[in-house]
Amino acid sequence: MQNIPVDVGRLGSLMCVVPPEPRLNPETQQVRTDRDGNPVWVVGVSVRQQQTRRADVIEVAIPGEPTGIAEGMRVQLVDLVAVAWEIEGRKGTSFRASSIAPETAGRPVASTPSSRPKASGQGAEA
Repeated sequence: MQNIPVDVGRLGSLMCVVPPEPRLNPETQQVRTDRDGNPVWVVGVSVRQQQTRRADVIEVAIPGEPTGIAEGMRVQLVDLVAVAWEIEGRKGTSFRASSIAPETAGRPVASTPSSRPKASGQGAEA
């Protein structure tokens, strides 16, 4: 397996769509741990590029329980990597980050109607 760094600055808008939950071993129902012994939590993150209406949801593994993250919240991922894997003839890509946090101030969360350009031919209402 090879870790491929992901440039999160090029991903566009990131939003938590599935709140953090511990990743469980399906056989034992125990919380999985990483190589350092940290419990692994997963968060569903919607990724939407700025120029398109298309959005994809990725599941991101995080070491330790993330705090302050809720569904519908804009988030930032730190040290995001894509990991290509193959098990018993199946192939896929998983994602890991060293941490997840609420998006910091300074980046616009959403455009407001007053900040959108008006279509040509429309004037301000009196």
